[in-house]
Amino acid sequence: MEYGRLQPSEPGGSSKHHVAENPSLPQTATSSASSTSRSRKNKLILISLLSVALILASAVSAVVLFAGRSKASNSAASSALHRKPTKAISDACARTRFPSLCVDSLLDFPGSTTASEQDLVHISFNMTLQRLSKALYLSSSLSYRQMDPYSRSAYDDCLELLDDSVDALSRALTSVIPGAASTSTSTQDVLTWLSAALTNQDTCGEGFEQINGGDVKNEMDQRLKDLSELVSNCLAIYSAIGGGDFSGVPIQNRRRRLLGNSDMERDIMGDNANVSRDFPRWLGRRERRLLAVPGSQIQADIIVSKDGSGTFKTIAEAIKKAPESSSRRTIIYVKAGRYEESNLKVARKKTNLMFIGDGKGKTIITGGKTSPAQGAGFIARDLTFENYAGPDKHQAVALRIGADHAVVYHCSIIGYQDTFYVHSNRQFVRETDIYGTCSLYARKPMANQKNTITAQNRKDPNQNTGISIHDCRILATPELEGSKGSFPTYLGRPWKLYSRTVYMLSFIGDHVHPRGWLEWNGNFALDTLYYGEYMNSGPGAAVGQRVTWPGYRVITSPVEAGKFTVAQFIYGSSWLPSTGVAFLAGLSV
Repeated sequence: MEYGRLQPSEPGGSSKHHVAENPSLPQTATSSASSTSRSRKNKLILISLLSVALILASAVSAVVLFAGRSKASNSAASSALHRKPTKAISDACARTRFPSLCVDSLLDFPGSTTASEQDLVHISFNMTLQRLSKALYLSSSLSYRQMDPYSRSAYDDCLELLDDSVDALSRALTSVIPGAASTSTSTQDVLTWLSAALTNQDTCGEGFEQINGGDVKNEMDQRLKDLSELVSNCLAIYSAIGGGDFSGVPIQNRRRRLLGNSDMERDIMGDNANVSRDFPRWLGRRERRLLAVPGSQIQADIIVSKDGSGTFKTIAEAIKKAPESSSRRTIIYVKAGRYEESNLKVARKKTNLMFIGDGKGKTIITGGKTSPAQGAGFIARDLTFENYAGPDKHQAVALRIGADHAVVYHCSIIGYQDTFYVHSNRQFVRETDIYGTCSLYARKPMANQKNTITAQNRKDPNQNTGISIHDCRILATPELEGSKGSFPTYLGRPWKLYSRTVYMLSFIGDHVHPRGWLEWNGNFALDTLYYGEYMNSGPGAAVGQRVTWPGYRVITSPVEAGKFTVAQFIYGSSWLPSTGVAFLAGLSV
């Protein structure tokens, strides 16, 4: 079973999960915008304008919050003395990875020179949110530029990711305003939102890395400047004051490259995945019942059927009909059939959607592109997601999830490279078959290729992300079984500097190479990653010939292994234990 957390995107990303590898390769798009595309861009422009207004309002709140402390100090903010950091600023910024940027950005914000270290948490969030909103506003002005298909795709993805980051920082800011924090918000929630925002910015920038020059690329580079670093600083300041992640688990000394044609490996697991046996507690009673009872007993709000006997013939029409920003569960029943739909997407505002099919291999959502799900509360059950692009197409993501509190249950996810891309936030995966040339079911790749099951993308030591594979079976498909000696399979490779992946109490087949793990690029990340194995079984689980990297460890302590269970890795906040759902919380029943 797989459970994940937010963040960063890694083939599995900003989340604590990961099932894919190249988070944000741009999807092909036409350079001339359709009316639908224009409408979506107009909405994003409007959103950016509203975001700036909201951010300006938050800036005013910060001024009001701190103005009373020392009007004289505020008036001095424009003087040369304003550039001299206070002890609180110096101490807070000393904990960050980008201290000079931290000092300069905080000194530019009203009230910072009279702020305590605790106040600086709020100020750093507020300041970063303003920068993100400004970047979104300025970026939206490029919408009607002429672009080649790849630039248009990267630009559209980036605009959406910026919007998502503004939303994540807004929620984080609301949670840390002094005296106004929600009692339902935990430290892990805030870390998750910040981690997701950092992943979004990385994904945005990585999309443009694949483009050689051009005015749009250059202008976007300017608009994105320092955003990842600012979010990283927020993470560091908050972690130091509000409580860091994984107390007691070693973090190496603090100090993505997208897969190119020369890379001959294929990764499937995304960034922040966790695999376990039962449902997490953050699923409400109704959701648990919806996952437990036969699909025929569930009353759907919308029915999709290719023969016209339902509400709609396509899934895209059903998603469009579903309400936005709804706290009520909307159930979309997709009857048996093969649904080939391009650019199928559950947008961020399409919250609490549930897809129910007639079973794996019966209801099939297929295509040559990724099916992304961003709306919080997304649930998929009894479906197959398929990307039919072959191994020669490099990335072939079948399902990409950035939705928080999402569940994938009793599904099949079929592709080759980056089959299941868990981009950010928290996901839980159960009784699902994942097929790829790097997956829990490793497939036979092309000649001279290798399989790697995970490629986790934790870029920052303060991100609360990673992959936990608990009580799973790591197997080879029949096509690989007969030639596994020619196509080695590895448990993972480090996509980013602080990559974190753990296998616990799982069965590992003999198709897994005795070394267990594979380098990404020379010595990159070998001393900063965290890769662990705890009490696995099977012919591929022997650890005697494993790699000897500084960051790899055979976990012997149940306390350390327990950090990667559902109870501690997924539901460190109130929304998980509140429902009382039955699930495997710890290492064993």
